[in-house]
Amino acid sequence: MPKLKRKISKKQNILHKRNQLPLFLALGGIAVLLIAAFFAFQKKATPYTPEVSGTPSLKVDKERVDLGEVKLGQTVQVSFGLKNVGDQPLKFSDVPYVEVKEGC
Repeated sequence: MPKLKRKISKKQNILHKRNQLPLFLALGGIAVLLIAAFFAFQKKATPYTPEVSGTPSLKVDKERVDLGEVKLGQTVQVSFGLKNVGDQPLKFSDVPYVEVKEGC
């Protein structure tokens, strides 16, 4: 009886390995397709062309802001987008880095 069990378990082991092979190949194929799709649809980086050469230059997205009438003591918020359009690093070296002028 023990020999019969060994023969059955060897056959089951072989069948089990055969059943795992298609699953392994299918998962491997899907992984290869996903990796290929990732590289195929990746955006190509466009080279940066500076607007100003030889020096840093700061560009502000809003040159003028109209907040309307603001009551004394009322807090208002404004945000600006700043971008270095030059080909050199832009460094703020003096304190205060940003100066706010009232009533402009």
